[in-house]
Amino acid sequence: MMRLMTLRSCLFISVVAVGSLQAQDLEPRAYSISPVGTNIAIVGYGRTSGGVIFDPTLPIEDVAASVNGLAIGYYRSMNFLGRSANVRASAPYAWGNMQGLLACQFAAITRSGLADGRAQFSVNLYGAPAMGIREFTQYRRKTNLSASIALWIPWGQYDPNKLINIGTNRWAFKPELAVSRAFGKWIAEGYTGVWLFSSNMHFYPGNSIRSQHPLGVYQAHLVYNFRRGLWGALDGTYYHGGRTTVDGVTNQDLQGNSRFGMTVSLPLPKYQSLKVSYARTASVRVGGKFETLSIGYAFTWFDH
Repeated sequence: MMRLMTLRSCLFISVVAVGSLQAQDLEPRAYSISPVGTNIAIVGYGRTSGGVIFDPTLPIEDVAASVNGLAIGYYRSMNFLGRSANVRASAPYAWGNMQGLLACQFAAITRSGLADGRAQFSVNLYGAPAMGIREFTQYRRKTNLSASIALWIPWGQYDPNKLINIGTNRWAFKPELAVSRAFGKWIAEGYTGVWLFSSNMHFYPGNSIRSQHPLGVYQAHLVYNFRRGLWGALDGTYYHGGRTTVDGVTNQDLQGNSRFGMTVSLPLPKYQSLKVSYARTASVRVGGKFETLSIGYAFTWFDH
């Protein structure tokens, strides 16, 4: 029984290591203002790889994970009660593997399938009223205060007979506040939000209930605009909390991790752009010590 509990504890932390990728998003200029009627189609690819940190008392060593993701997304700006607002959504597909030594025995898994979807609604509360293209060309950004609600949609591949899945079989919500201030060509940004999770009522081996405490997420970005459409950013994030319970038993998986990275956006002809970003873990308490490289292509068009 003790060996079974130890094994399950190890695997619970593996789930956290993979699932915490969601909290590690680094999104500079996520609250940028666009004229009403702006549409953006996005295709992105990312690869995350690295080691996984466990409680040192557990008999698990040399664990490494590699996850690839391909996503399509859509963004649209709008007028919401006179304020600049937007909605965005994405549908990702993921594939990857995890391997390591469990009680000195080699073990490995691979997964491939549709991942959970994402949707978000954002609105500017101060600094940017809804604007058409003509008004937007005269707009000079100063201090902006924005808010958003993000939704994690559990349509990803999930099998209750497997402990580690691509999908999570639960809903998640993230309310967030963001403030930004422009200083000439520089923009300083700060976001603070919290992920709130519903319970997975069909956790492994299918008749268990897995719950997760709220996970606080904080981001900071320093952006420099070289010229129209060409910008770079230094990025950082810290997230804390997210301890899980299974059938009322609390796991030792409290997170307290940080990451840093950089992003560059390059303009292409005819309303196209390319964005490249790199991020790595700076500190980790429990979970993944990962590096992430991603690239995204965007095509923009306007209603008028």
